[in-house]
Amino acid sequence: MSPATTLPRRDFLKKSAAGGGALIIGCYLPGKFEALAPPPAEPAALNAWVRIAPDDSVTLVIDKSEMGQGVVTSLAMLLAEELELDWTKVKFEFAPAAPQYFNPLFGAQGTGGSTSVRSSWGPLTKAGAAAREMLIAAAAKQWNVEPSACHAENGAVVHKATSKRLRYGTLAEAAAKLPVPANPTLKDPKNYNYIGKPVKRLDTRAKINGKAGFGIDVRLSKMQHAVVARCPVFGGKVKSFDPTKAKAIRGVKQVLQISSGVAVVADNTWSAMEGRRALQIEWDEGSNATNSSEAIRKLYLENAEKAGAIARKDGDVDSALAGAAKKVEAVYEVPFLAHATMEPMNCAADVRADGCDIYAPTQFQTFNQNTGAKLTGLKPEQVRIHTTYLGGGFGRRAEQDFAREAVEISKAISAPAQVTWSREDDMQHDFYRPATYTKLTGGLDADGWPVAWKCRIVGPSIMSRFFPGSVKNGLDNSSVEGIVESKYAIPNFFCDYVLTEAGVPVGFWRSVGNSQNGYITECFVEELARAGGKDSFAFRRKLLEKAPRHRGVLELAAEKAGWGKPLPAGLTRGIAVVESFGSFVAEVAEVSVDRQSGEVKVRRVVCAVDCGRHVNPDIIAAQMEGGIVYGLTAALKGQITIAQGRVEQGNFNDYDLLRMNEMPKVEVHIVPSNEAPGGCGEPGTPPIAPALCNAILAVTGKPIRRLPIRAEDLA
Repeated sequence: MSPATTLPRRDFLKKSAAGGGALIIGCYLPGKFEALAPPPAEPAALNAWVRIAPDDSVTLVIDKSEMGQGVVTSLAMLLAEELELDWTKVKFEFAPAAPQYFNPLFGAQGTGGSTSVRSSWGPLTKAGAAAREMLIAAAAKQWNVEPSACHAENGAVVHKATSKRLRYGTLAEAAAKLPVPANPTLKDPKNYNYIGKPVKRLDTRAKINGKAGFGIDVRLSKMQHAVVARCPVFGGKVKSFDPTKAKAIRGVKQVLQISSGVAVVADNTWSAMEGRRALQIEWDEGSNATNSSEAIRKLYLENAEKAGAIARKDGDVDSALAGAAKKVEAVYEVPFLAHATMEPMNCAADVRADGCDIYAPTQFQTFNQNTGAKLTGLKPEQVRIHTTYLGGGFGRRAEQDFAREAVEISKAISAPAQVTWSREDDMQHDFYRPATYTKLTGGLDADGWPVAWKCRIVGPSIMSRFFPGSVKNGLDNSSVEGIVESKYAIPNFFCDYVLTEAGVPVGFWRSVGNSQNGYITECFVEELARAGGKDSFAFRRKLLEKAPRHRGVLELAAEKAGWGKPLPAGLTRGIAVVESFGSFVAEVAEVSVDRQSGEVKVRRVVCAVDCGRHVNPDIIAAQMEGGIVYGLTAALKGQITIAQGRVEQGNFNDYDLLRMNEMPKVEVHIVPSNEAPGGCGEPGTPPIAPALCNAILAVTGKPIRRLPIRAEDLA
């Protein structure tokens, strides 16, 4: 992959036409943080590219990361629709790191926040439409007819009167010389061939036949392999180390200290791991050496008595609670959670005097580039990012630790280096989903309808570390999302947040604050419904009268699940609805509960999703299913605990995942919509834990106020 450069549009099209008759189309993605990027040569910087080659193949340069969410297919479908492509001719490649590929929703090149389709729909459809019009104009000129007498279809331009046909590949050179339409006409959605339909994924074949390249597959000439010994206590440092025994291991070449610990470099990963086992290190464990889950919980309890930063304040909550006919009080607790991606962290780097190449399964190319530049002293444009497939991301691969290690090691040994983490490395040195402690009080009137909601959230901040300076007056918006946006018609609403650092690094985890706060909100809503003597569905439906999209998915999920109809003996239902990342998801869980054995089995999940205009229903269904698996795993099994400053879990034997025999049947129903597209990678996760817990509440009469669910909670 060559370094990214910027060219004036006219020069770029000239060079494109000269280079084999290919048509290259770019589109401009305006971002609110464009000032962060180096000034482009032209005001209209390009960040999405389409190449049409003489063989009729069309290549889309994907500026997002593919981590299983189907982004290469969805984005290609947007282009193919407007460009009237033959789907069998569509190819793709991942973009290098460059300002023209910035995601406009957060001002950097990266994939997160379920923004891929949302940020690309407009630019890519416009780019496809512009290319289509240029190809039609080129054909019309050749036939000496008006462009209006021609149309595009299936990778060719057709003259309506004579049925003459020219393939795109034969028109590319001529089309490239034409001006790019500023405002091309987009297709009427009723004429869509691809968008909204189940098109086969572009990456499936490569993943089946083994040709798909993940980060861990990277092999470079003369590359060395490295593993790193890191302090088991967060914040600890190397005090001293003796490399003698490590160097005696066959294949070990070097042992060196880097910022995160001590790296063992060898001919292969196994020798490096054996060398690490033999390495003798003395650690300075620092101030966190005595930290524990119990100490963190005690700190949360203390801080829960303090006033926090106000996140939302409607009406007079205290007066409403004082006059309420009934009050409900609760405390909800969630643990730290690891990401547990199937592909552990890894990265390869090649640092030279004149440049640096980073080969990474990364979610944030811009940050990787900046990291490489900072560590090497090179200019950002001298640091080239080669994005591989990601074996799972979930927010973990937005971090820079694995890339930093690869660059540091390569620079130190003056050779390409690949750093590989073991599963234990990954589990014990993660950036975890925050553990939180939330106090809630709700007030009901004499008819059982809520008049007041008061809550206080206590927990650490992701944004204060990831985006320093973004937390103002102690309020991290990501820590309160999933509660403060509540659309339930409760006239008096108050929520504050007590930022409490716990000595455990935290990061973005699939659906971020919604993952815990969606659970807390929907479970407490269920408590209020029961206290008011109301049906779970009817209670929510009434309170969401002014939130039509929430209500729409709620009603659809309830209808498809047969809410109110009798279930087979031993089964019960729970329901929840959560808005996140521009999408609305309701889920109904059918659950069996064995109170004697403590076994909970989710038999069926009915999911209704309104994600606005959507691209590929099969991919949406897969993302909802994946989000449900992820959320169920967390609700039933997930927990990271701390003892003596160390993470106690190390692998899947003690950080268990949902197994195939535990997987429920999942039905996904998509609401037809012309609203702006919402995200799909994360919104399936937040509703499943409360739907499950609300089903258990219906059996036991006891709310599940802490996760994961324990046998004693069912007694």
